[in-house]
Amino acid sequence: MLKTPYLLFLGDAKDALAAKVAQGIRDWRPDHAVGQMRLDGCKADLGIPDMTVAEAMEKGARTMVVGVANRGGFIADEWIDVLVEALEAGMDLAAGLHNRLADVPRLAEAAARLGRELHDVRHPTETYPVGSGAPRSGKRLLPVGTDCSCGKMYTALALEKEMRGRGMKATFRATGQTGILITGAGVSIDAVVSDFIAGAVETLAPANDDDHWDLVEGQGSLFHPAYAGVTLGLIHGAQADALVLCHEPTRTHMRALPDYPVPDMGAVMDMALPHARLTNPDARFVGICINTRALDGAAAERLLKETEDRFGLPTVDPVRTGVGRIVDGL
Repeated sequence: MLKTPYLLFLGDAKDALAAKVAQGIRDWRPDHAVGQMRLDGCKADLGIPDMTVAEAMEKGARTMVVGVANRGGFIADEWIDVLVEALEAGMDLAAGLHNRLADVPRLAEAAARLGRELHDVRHPTETYPVGSGAPRSGKRLLPVGTDCSCGKMYTALALEKEMRGRGMKATFRATGQTGILITGAGVSIDAVVSDFIAGAVETLAPANDDDHWDLVEGQGSLFHPAYAGVTLGLIHGAQADALVLCHEPTRTHMRALPDYPVPDMGAVMDMALPHARLTNPDARFVGICINTRALDGAAAERLLKETEDRFGLPTVDPVRTGVGRIVDGL
């Protein structure tokens, strides 16, 4: 388990979306975030105090979390001096990048010399079976998206919170680095060898009580040329009873791929449902979650209503309106 609280390192994030890891921690575990640290040129801001390493230590920070999710998931050379400074000041380091902290010689040497811990949460330490597709007890819900980073994790966390508030049995199952840093457990699906993705999800969300819901964090998009394979394995392994479509309405193209437009919501549902029914013939969509953060109140309300009228499903913004109406249907 990571030592808390955290100093959230935003580095030189190019925009708010690049700091989604830190933002997720800030939103769902605000008591763990004592402050943020930004380098020159950083375009992200969590709205919490900017701190130096020394100032964060005075506030009780125990771990510096690399809160950046850059394309390719690499540890930038420009970050190393600051990360070493955190180790020397007394903090552990945690990151969810493809590159390992432990593989950076200066970080590995400093951690060993000082007795600090390096947490590479994106890299599974377990081995997983090949997926079986065998029916299992319990209920599962999986958010699927029109694109990456469009609200799948927030939807699952909001559903868990609402369901637990009603006394229902519900557990958020993290499948990405941010979710793992928020909850302290899970498996980063995009770091699992492709043959074992479905089996890893079956292990993560195993058989359970008939009235227990696992809220499995969604990843990627079936329409994203880079990440569709991860999404498909996740859909098969989740064996979901319920699907929720997630969408960000202001994007003009898939994340980082300007030549690929964001697909129509209906097209995503039409593609996802047959795949989900491979391992659960009764899978169905139960709602739509739209990230309306970039819209004003009137435009958001109008879009939610138009989408609900079109698809006949409860349509909400998990942050702006809550997810109660979807839980009503469950």
